[in-house]
Amino acid sequence: MSLRTGTAGRGRAGTVLGVDSGGSGLRVALAPADGGGSALTWSSTVPVGTGRRGIDAPDLLDRVLPAARRLLHEAGSRGCDAVCVGAAGMATLGDDLHAVLPGVLRAELGARRLALASDAVTAYAGALGQRPGVVVAAGTGVIALGTALGPEGRWRRADGWGHLLGDCGGGAWIGRAGLEAAMRAFDGRVGGSPALLTRLEAVFGPACGLPGKLYPRPDRPAVLASFAPEVGRCAADDPVAAGILREAARHLAAAAAAACPSPAEPGTTGATEPETTGPGTGPEVALTGGLFRMGEPLLSPVQEELQKQLPQARLTACQGDPLTGALRVATALAKDTLALPVDGALLRVVR
Repeated sequence: MSLRTGTAGRGRAGTVLGVDSGGSGLRVALAPADGGGSALTWSSTVPVGTGRRGIDAPDLLDRVLPAARRLLHEAGSRGCDAVCVGAAGMATLGDDLHAVLPGVLRAELGARRLALASDAVTAYAGALGQRPGVVVAAGTGVIALGTALGPEGRWRRADGWGHLLGDCGGGAWIGRAGLEAAMRAFDGRVGGSPALLTRLEAVFGPACGLPGKLYPRPDRPAVLASFAPEVGRCAADDPVAAGILREAARHLAAAAAAACPSPAEPGTTGATEPETTGPGTGPEVALTGGLFRMGEPLLSPVQEELQKQLPQARLTACQGDPLTGALRVATALAKDTLALPVDGALLRVVR
């Protein structure tokens, strides 16, 4: 685990706390409630566990509370005005968090307001803030989330259903497709990739032993996703690998199109100006998550597909990551300026 210091809250009365819990670990940040100054952060590479009630609230609290107290001490602050906990699986595995966190965080940190959010929501807030648009968050899996904001705004979600039912175009999907192409080459079947077979054997050992190494693993999606960068490295010279990334790009763009708010929805850019059409005049689209660190081999076909499937969208750079998004939601709560849709599943607010 690590602690990074800054100037958050030093000499200030109000602070906000953001928590980002995901498959790659747990991160906590403390920042001034007025939105100024830099944040103090703490991180651990050990993810929060899950149990019969979903995400394990005691496990999360056992690490978040000591980290928060340490950051509050460093900042010279006695408590938090607002807290936002963003967690992977909050919408479907968040029962324990919903039941336990509000009372404990109020009692231990003095939090007057609390938001419990899906990591897709904090990814959205980190990437676009409180502007309408759509965010595609892609790592091991994929989820696209969009909203028009406004009084009648709601979340539009696409995919995020896990590697058995969806997450199409994500890291596990790309890795599995690459390994399948490698095994076709091993068998001598049509459509195989000798280049990917070479990379499979370099990473996992003999191809015939791969099923025994893969199927028993409880972290199978992460193992599949670990091969996605190999597909990216082979794409420049291997047409099979390049084809996998083109198909992944089609899936990612399709998720963005499904989650993108309609131009007719209140709050959407251009909704009151139907005469404004053409490339780059529609909702903003942002791409976030570790998968896009693959760079040009994936980004180029994704951009091409977005132009085909969302020709009016404006591709924009992300402003920040999900931890930044958690802090933004907490800050908006403290200022009573939260504009993102509150729906009880993807984003729940306790006052």
